[in-house]
Amino acid sequence: MSTATTRRHERRISPVFLAILAVMAVTGWAVWTDFAATPGLAVFLFVTSAWVVSLCLHEYAHARTALHGGDITVGAKGYLTLNPLAYTHAWLSIILPVLFVIMGGIGLPGGAVFIEQGRVKGRWKHSLISAAGPLANVLFALVCTAPFWLDALDGVPSGFQYALGFLAFLQVTAALLNLLPVPGLDGYGIVEPWLSYRLKRQIEPYAPYGFFIVIALLFVPAVNGAFFDAIDALMRALGVAEESRYCGSQLYRFWQETPEFCQV
Repeated sequence: MSTATTRRHERRISPVFLAILAVMAVTGWAVWTDFAATPGLAVFLFVTSAWVVSLCLHEYAHARTALHGGDITVGAKGYLTLNPLAYTHAWLSIILPVLFVIMGGIGLPGGAVFIEQGRVKGRWKHSLISAAGPLANVLFALVCTAPFWLDALDGVPSGFQYALGFLAFLQVTAALLNLLPVPGLDGYGIVEPWLSYRLKRQIEPYAPYGFFIVIALLFVPAVNGAFFDAIDALMRALGVAEESRYCGSQLYRFWQETPEFCQV
């Protein structure tokens, strides 16, 4: 299906998304220039708005892929406008992930745009629709970490480096969590079309709880340690030093005292 099957206004970028993008741009400039009287507050606003932008892009990637896969209803539902208020579960898609960043400093995968599965033909298309969201997070992480793995940090203010490091950390955690083959997450959506009908029926009753089981498991010390060891390895592979991510998270919590070596 081509985008001609959707009306022009269904593909027009939402003013809500543009406003969030404007906040990200202005606060990013404030962090870069050290213009803000409270650097931590500028980092908080920049990272939070950028995180919401990435959540919108995640859901947009699902919807856009579904459109090309055959579900032409995504346009009428507002999913192609990047408007976070159009999502089926705004609480899960936006509010809960933002609260987790504020409270725990982890990129929580959200959900979701509603895809009419019956309109999409072919297992590969179903898998690609599920994979599109986490891939958006991966691309966002690559953009955030580009100055690090390109060794292009000369002239980049330390505060901005810290903010990018923490933002990249959120993207990597969200992508890794979302790619877990657990019902309720995109990872399961990728493999689900290839499972037998019998196995899918056996898993179906537990699907609504998969997301919450993953969150609960992160409180288990052994699981938590293994998960963050994997995240740290990925961050090092992207060239981001632990100091950058840590200081970014400390500056982000501007209501707490920032360690002296993280001051900007």
